[in-house]
Amino acid sequence: MIAIVAKFKVKEGKVDDVIKAFEVMIPHVRKEEGTLYYTLNKDNANPNTLTVMERYRDQDALRTHGKSPHFAELSKKFGELLDGSPEISFLEEILSI
Repeated sequence: MIAIVAKFKVKEGKVDDVIKAFEVMIPHVRKEEGTLYYTLNKDNANPNTLTVMERYRDQDALRTHGKSPHFAELSKKFGELLDGSPEISFLEEILSI
């Protein structure tokens, strides 16, 4: 399994816009075969930081997600919404429940 944690610093006043963009995308992600877990989270200590936690069955599922039209559409919006590039960690899942 492949796990990803992506942390986004959002421009002041744009958090709701980022959340809305993910609300549009997540129903499409739900239909992707091999996407096991996908969640958007707000950092309580820093409300302008959002974190996405993802889990994929394998590299093919991750590739499918990364090449999807809904991912491309979301990525285009990031330039006007984010304060810098996302911080992305690619993880090899060892144990889980």
